[in-house]
Amino acid sequence: MTDGDAGQQVVRFADPADARVADYTGLRESTLRRRGSAFIAEGELVIRRAAAAGYVPRSFLLAPRWVDELRDVWEPTSAPVYVAEAEIVESLTGFHVHRGALAAFERQERYDVDSLVSSCRRLVVVEDLVDHANLGAIARSTLALGWDGLLLSSRSADPLYRRAVKSSMGVVLGLPWARAVDDADVPRTLHAAGYEIVALALRADGVTLDEVAARHAGRDTKLALMLGTEGQGLSDGWIDAADTVVTIPMAAGVDSLNVAAAAAVAAYALRR
Repeated sequence: MTDGDAGQQVVRFADPADARVADYTGLRESTLRRRGSAFIAEGELVIRRAAAAGYVPRSFLLAPRWVDELRDVWEPTSAPVYVAEAEIVESLTGFHVHRGALAAFERQERYDVDSLVSSCRRLVVVEDLVDHANLGAIARSTLALGWDGLLLSSRSADPLYRRAVKSSMGVVLGLPWARAVDDADVPRTLHAAGYEIVALALRADGVTLDEVAARHAGRDTKLALMLGTEGQGLSDGWIDAADTVVTIPMAAGVDSLNVAAAAAVAAYALRR
């Protein structure tokens, strides 16, 4: 490192077995699932968004070119900055690190269901969504299309897994979200808070998005858009609890859209 490096904060390493970089060892989803205290931000944009959202860094793992590029992010903190060549980083993490920049941040779950529901007017609600890339894409659409928050069932994927954070381009880090404890209670909680529930499902009695959008045009109604798991969709219990069931018409023999694409279409059609 150069003489301008901040004291002992910047540390070179060459041994992937170094215990100091254990947060980054074998960054597969199954590995991250066993770690409850940290999440990983990958790439300059996501690292900057994590810092801007107020998450506290535990450490940074950077290829040499990123030490100065991200100095404004790491230097104000006390977090160590571990620096290694790309092949060492890949040996440590077990995959190709896009652009050679990673950071471990302290995990925070900032909302519970009650606080999220009370602070939002437009919620995207997902039931048992298990694919991290889909969840990240839905989080990105939620914020980009003007919805206020994301409510997850108890068995849904983790928004702070590396793949979810990456696929959202870090947007999920600035999006209010909460995870339910009692899934059966979610529709009751939404109704009690004054939400109209719109369930996206393949049902013969479903109405069109245009019909629901027209009904809400010019109104700031509290609205909850519910989507289900990638395979089976929403459970019957959640569909039956909805005020309206909406179906996106398909053409050319296609059964349905990917859940992330469907979420984007519906969130756009029902935006404020």
